[in-house]
Amino acid sequence: MRPRSRPRRFIPSRCSLDGGQLPALTGAPLRLSYRTPLLVRRGALVARGGKEVHAASFLRRRLIVLDSGLRRHPQEWRRILVHELFHFAWLRLGNPARASWRALLAREFAARARGELGWSAEWRKARLTPADPARSTPRWRDYVCEAFCDTAAWLYAGLARHEEFTLSHCWRKPRRRWFIQQFGDRAIPL
Repeated sequence: MRPRSRPRRFIPSRCSLDGGQLPALTGAPLRLSYRTPLLVRRGALVARGGKEVHAASFLRRRLIVLDSGLRRHPQEWRRILVHELFHFAWLRLGNPARASWRALLAREFAARARGELGWSAEWRKARLTPADPARSTPRWRDYVCEAFCDTAAWLYAGLARHEEFTLSHCWRKPRRRWFIQQFGDRAIPL
């Protein structure tokens, strides 16, 4: 199914967000589109019968589709857009960096850290079993990716507070440090 609005080109190196603290981005252009309602079933946009979501990213097509209703809520629009952008960053991150992010989250999980920095990671975290990290199950890998994207949104969308930022401050510090160590002042490839 095609998005309802004509996709606009989104050039990462020219990206800035009013009110956000987005670092420099690099990479081929992305396309950004809107539709309402935004329903997804089995990884595809559908007209009916799917799960309602705020956004969907299609990495191979370099397309982000956002719910049109987000346009009326600029802060939420920024948070969701940054989350979606970082799905493209996750793809380009590289195995050593992904492994160190997984290790950081495994330490949190072993310590029974509660909360998350977005609902996308939180509901996945709630479904994990103690065996998932060691077995690197699909459930664990999905959580790790979503926690990366939600953490990026927390760091870069320019929101001091949000009802979905439920992870304790003591667990947020290592995540912030990890992002600084990984990206520093370099442009983040999308």
